[in-house]
This record gives sequence, structure tokens and C-alpha cells, in this order.
Amino acid sequence: SNIQQRSYASLENETAKTAEIHKKVPSNVVSYTADIYTHLKRNPNFKELSPDDIKFFQSILSPSELIVGNGNNQDDLIPYNTDWMKKYRGKSKLVAKPKTTAQISKLVKYCNEKKLAIVPQGGNTGLVGGSVPVFDEIVISTNNLNKIRKFDPLSGTLVCDSGCILEVLDNYLAEQGYMVPLDLGAKGSCHIGGNVATNAGGIRLLRYGSLHGTVLGLEVVLPDGTILDNLSTLRKDNTGYDIKHLFIGSEGTLGIITGVSILTPKRPKSVNVAVFCLNSFQKVQEAFIISKGELSEILSAFEFWDVNALKLVKDHLVQGASFPLEDKYPFYILVETSGSNKDHNDEVGVVENGVVAQDNTQIRNLWSIREGIPEAGSKAGSVYKYDLSIPVPVFYNIIEDMGNRLKDAGIFGKDKLVTDVVGYGHIGDGNIHLNIVAKSYSPEVAKLTEPYVYEWTEKHKGSISAEHGLGLMKADCIGYSKSQKMINMMKQIKQSIDPNVSIGSKTIQTPAIEKRVADTYIGTTKCIVKRFPVITGPIIPVL
Repeated sequence: SNIQQRSYASLENETAKTAEIHKKVPSNVVSYTADIYTHLKRNPNFKELSPDDIKFFQSILSPSELIVGNGNNQDDLIPYNTDWMKKYRGKSKLVAKPKTTAQISKLVKYCNEKKLAIVPQGGNTGLVGGSVPVFDEIVISTNNLNKIRKFDPLSGTLVCDSGCILEVLDNYLAEQGYMVPLDLGAKGSCHIGGNVATNAGGIRLLRYGSLHGTVLGLEVVLPDGTILDNLSTLRKDNTGYDIKHLFIGSEGTLGIITGVSILTPKRPKSVNVAVFCLNSFQKVQEAFIISKGELSEILSAFEFWDVNALKLVKDHLVQGASFPLEDKYPFYILVETSGSNKDHNDEVGVVENGVVAQDNTQIRNLWSIREGIPEAGSKAGSVYKYDLSIPVPVFYNIIEDMGNRLKDAGIFGKDKLVTDVVGYGHIGDGNIHLNIVAKSYSPEVAKLTEPYVYEWTEKHKGSISAEHGLGLMKADCIGYSKSQKMINMMKQIKQSIDPNVSIGSKTIQTPAIEKRVADTYIGTTKCIVKRFPVITGPIIPVL
């Protein structure tokens, strides 16, 4: 094998710059969602916030736990009204930051009785506009719900508040010799409750499975204020319906998750990471098959990205850094193994060319390339993000098809409206991320990408949302992945749990004869009440 074991310049100082990316577009210049999506209409069944309502909230929460709009403190409200992508912006005048489940229960019960619409919000790191208001919904933030309740080192079960930051939990568990079975690029900001509510996947689903398998129990405040206490730590309980699964992936539409019980694995004593260069996507697939066969029980991650993604990172995220990889190969894979025996882990021989990390710093640096791709895109321009589950053999076809489609339209290339079309994702679980970077959000790009991407995905029997959820962006496109019968069942579940439809972060909509026309589920949290065509692109314009 010619795999080179080299040292290279640390990327840590450069990746620290990613915190500045989101300052590129000041939140206060993001247009209001309702002003751009003019077909979205506020549901008149919901009342507007009154002085009496504010007094009630003040009777439950301290001044430090409330932000009440008064005309002079818009800057305080903007972070809760604007999404991470700076695409969506609501008009909420009240943000509640309770510290206990009991407080949330009282607030939700009041809002339900008074017909006040609310939006639950965790770390607000979502990419589909699901955690921010559209109109003047009250934001109930779980920022202050951040206590670790208990940990059992015998069973490895952790019980914590839903507002605990993922990375904080992982650091706590590291001291006990355990780890969270979930890892995301946004781990420094996202909340475990939001992870559960969106059924976040992440980079190690290949090894540890989805949250449907690791979450043991939940505590949820239902729309009427009832506290559903199901914080079980049992791994086996075959008594009736397993209700927690309704809330995993529900995106806050059925209740507010306030507590999580999760099974955590032992932290591996040895971790190896290598990045390999390949000449075709067929070789990527072959490498995965070999990795599963040779590394089966120690394989913990298998990520891929194309050369355009690598160039994006080099150009926009780590300029001037000495990279360990040349950008002359079309595809790259990151393979991670983790186990209890380093000598066993070192027995890796998958491809000929690549880089093997020699220490923890180099492991972090290699991972920073993969995790830096979406951040580099945000720095490069306005990004259209598509998060798809499709069969691996056709994985890269959508990237090539979309690139050709934009080129044929004359808008993709040097000095064109679209500057980059990149692909990356999780080979191990069939999740590809298609990112289209443009100089600005434009109707030209929107008409070429949607619904084409969704139609293509449906044709290949995939899902239009692998891990990001539906949010506002894809709510009216659910028919591309779910049948009419399944959508009707979702509506029945929603109606039974939340008859006043006062809580949630997305709409559930029913496709009509053509999927481009949706019949909105009347009276959703987003307060939409009329029929409207499917949105044909991201918000235009944002700036």
C-alpha cells in the first residue's frame, strides 16, 4: 500500500472562522417570511398577543426568562425569529425561556385555551425553517432546560433535559467512559431535544443506528399542557404501543419534548481515521463493500465528498492552509474505525492512495474537511440545500443531472449565477447532500431545482428528507415521499393529539391530483388556511 502517513498544518485556527459565517448576512436585513411567501395567510382562529397574555407569562417566568417586544429590543428577538440559514424570519413578539417542564406545561396549557399559536425552538440549527415563526407565534425556547438528570454507568442510560447541547452531553459522558450515539456538525449548538424531534441522523448512524433505536423514553408536554412522562430507561417493554416513536421525527408538531432518556455506548479506546482518493463513484461503492467486509464490527463512519466540495472548502473555509489532499481526484472517502484494540484497527487496507491520521489532532483535522463543506458553502454564497435518501448506485446521478441541467440553462459556470454544485454525504446509510451555491437566491435557480429534485427522488423511490425534516421548506412536498393514506393517518394523529392545532413547526399537507398543488391541512401552527400551490424554490429574495 502507498497510503502516506503525513503531518500537515492544523486547520483548527481556520475552522474557528466558521463562527463568523453566519454574520455574513445580518439577521435584521432578512425579509419576513410572510412578506415573501404572500400566499401564506395567518389563521384568524388564533388571537393576537394581548397585555393580559404578557402578564400571565410574567407570572410564570422571571424577567430573565422572557423577551417581550416593545419596539426598542428587536435585536433581542431577531435570533429567535430568524433561522440558521438566514432564509426565514418570523414576527414573534414574545420569547419564553422556561427552566422547568412544569413551567412549559402551564404556558402551553394557557396558549391552548387562549388560542395562541406557539413554536417550540431548541438550538435553532435546522435547515428547513421548522424552528422559527412565520407570523407572530410565541416562541417557547428550551435553552434554559439544560440539566443532566442522571446517568447509570451499568446500563449506559442517560436521562437529561431536552435543552442540553449535544457536545456538552458528549463531553460529560466522556468523563464516564461513554459517548452520545449521535454526532453532528452542529453539535456545539444543537439540542438533544431538537435532535430527537427531527430524528437527526449524523455521521455515525452507520455504527450506532437511528434515534428510534437509541432513545428509550421521552418526557413531552402535549398541546393541552398535559405532561406525558415516559422517561423509561428500560431496553425492553412490550406493553402496548411504543408512544415515544410518535414524537421522534415529529418536528414539534405533536408536543414539546422536555426530557430524553437515551442509551449511550462505551467510548472506544482507539479511533482511526483515513481519507482516500478515488477515480470514480463506482470505486467509492466498491470501497464501501470492502470496508464492510474487512472492518465490519469496527467501522463507525464512511463519508464521501466530490472534488468540487473539496475545492469549496479550500477556497472559502481554510484559505492558505496546507491541505493533506490534492484536489485532482474526482471523489474522496473518509473511513473511521473505532474499537478497543488499536493494533486491530490498524489492519486497514482498502485503497492505494490516501492519508491516515496519526493522532487526535489530525483526526479532528480530517473530519474538519468533511464537516466544513456546508459551512464553506454558506460562506461562498446563497445555498440551496437538498437532503435526500436514495439508493447508493444512483447516489451521484442527481449531482451530475442537476449540474448539467443548470449548465444547459446557461446559469452555471464561471461568472454565472450558480457558482458550485457539490455532493457529499453518508454512503453508509444512503443519505446524499446536494448543495447548489449561487450568488443570490433567484427565481431562475428555483424553477430549475424544484420540483425537479423531488420528482427525481420520487422516481428513484427515495425520500426528499433524509435527516433535516420537512419544516416550512418541504411541508407541501411530503407527497413525493408519502402516500395519500399515510398522510391521512398523520393528519388523524395530529387531530387527536392537538385538535386546536396550536403547536408545532411545520404544516401537514395533502397532495391533490398533481403533486404541485397541495391542499393545506387547515389550522396548522403556521396559521395557514387556504389552498396554495407548492413553493417552487427557496425564499426569493433574502436580502
